Amino acid sequence: MAEIRVMTLDDYDGVRALWMTIHGFAIRSVDDSREGVEVFLKRNPTTSVVAVDNGEIVGAILCGHDGRRGCLYHVCVREDHRMQGIGKSMVVFCMKALREEKINKVSLIAFTVNDIGNKFWRTIGWTKREDLNYYDFTLNEANIIAYNK
Repeated sequence: MAEIRVMTLDDYDGVRALWMTIHGFAIRSVDDSREGVEVFLKRNPTTSVVAVDNGEIVGAILCGHDGRRGCLYHVCVREDHRMQGIGKSMVVFCMKALREEKINKVSLIAFTVNDIGNKFWRTIGWTKREDLNYYDFTLNEANIIAYNK
């Protein structure tokens, strides 16, 4: 089984390499750059997680909070390591870290076309909200989204 531990900036290259293997995964040019992840990890030093197996990062979650609500971003497990409990273990790790910081509610965004991800969230007990709309406003035009094919 993979080791689950706190993500550090030293993990960035391995995490990015993992992201690049995930079909349909979306990466932002600014937020998901080394510098963007560094800012995120400095703000949230104990809540993001990686899964490591034989020295390779096989799973990752960027997890943070605003003091009121936690949020999971970029939840992924390498395809050849799925169905082994790694995703669930990483989510539990993040939720425990958020509880330590007195956070009581956690949310995430899953693309509607992400059938594997949406099934995973339903299976582990998350509730899909039907009572709200999600809105975005782009503050930085350079923060372009690229999708892995």
